[in-house]
Amino acid sequence: MREFMDALSATHFAMSDGLRLAQVDALDMLGLGPHETGFQVVSSGPHWRLRRYAGPEIEVPLLIVPAPIKRPYIWDLTPSVSAVRCCLDHGLGVYLIEWMPPSDGDGRAGLDEYAGDAIAASVATISGAQGARPFLIGHSLGGTLAAIFCALAPQSARGLVLLGAPLCFEQESSRFRDALVSMVPSTWSDTGVIPGSVLSQVSIAASPQTFVWSRWVDGALSLADPSALDTHARVERWALDEVALPGRLVSQIVQWLYCENRLCQGTLSVSGRTVGPSAMQTPTLAIVNTADEIGPLASVAPFLEHMATTDTRIIEYPGEVGVVLQHLAALAGRQAFARVWPEIISWIRAHSGPPARGGSP
Repeated sequence: MREFMDALSATHFAMSDGLRLAQVDALDMLGLGPHETGFQVVSSGPHWRLRRYAGPEIEVPLLIVPAPIKRPYIWDLTPSVSAVRCCLDHGLGVYLIEWMPPSDGDGRAGLDEYAGDAIAASVATISGAQGARPFLIGHSLGGTLAAIFCALAPQSARGLVLLGAPLCFEQESSRFRDALVSMVPSTWSDTGVIPGSVLSQVSIAASPQTFVWSRWVDGALSLADPSALDTHARVERWALDEVALPGRLVSQIVQWLYCENRLCQGTLSVSGRTVGPSAMQTPTLAIVNTADEIGPLASVAPFLEHMATTDTRIIEYPGEVGVVLQHLAALAGRQAFARVWPEIISWIRAHSGPPARGGSP
């Protein structure tokens, strides 16, 4: 009976994924698909490939670590709404890890492979090609993965920029965290593949205020502003473009991070090492949207306070209209590009210094 119910559930979510992709196709017909900058794939692994974006001669390399739960083009929606283009325009050499959807039966990859092997191989490729260690920048769980890597290999990156990336998962650190922990099953399958719609529906159930009501409010407020409405529609289209994840990765994120707070407590074991804030020596800039319930200040500040370096900074800014979810504002908001990204570029420039030749993880 259990096997039958599991098969029925898998069929339901596979159909849900298919329906959402049909909606994506319909929105593409309306011209709302992404307009990505040209890139070439310069390296790859079992669950990832490394993009290098076309741009001027590289002065400072930057590695983007997107959240694995969605497609990476939220970083590059349109020419006017693009963190990738912003960084290229300021002379940074932009690379991006593109997480590849797992195939059926390929659900055993976890934090070792995502926060360890994939980022380490990407950093090694960049360092070898450019003769200098890259900066890392990550949004949401992508930032969490990047922070774990920097704890594993403190000398591999010249600096770390976090955008709405939760690092501390103590009780009451965020309403989303508390709601998620209260409803998740005691175990997730760590062998199968988790459909993207499962994760979306779990998030909606945990925080309808964040993932349903606030989206409707943002859409309504965008109606009077054509530019905001266009961005809102494009982000909604991106949100429908689901990506499946390995069961083991989901299980470890939910249990080890959200439920047990191992990263902030310094008890997280990844790639044979135990890491936490005391292992973090990388200069770090954290961007926090004060209206974001997924990566609020309380989920970031305690970690930075206990890092091994004092070279840390937090920039707070308020929410804005047209971004669908405030959690995405740093990558889609006009005020973010006008006010926050210049600060990010300045911070990277200030921490560049003379290129460290031949750096390697």
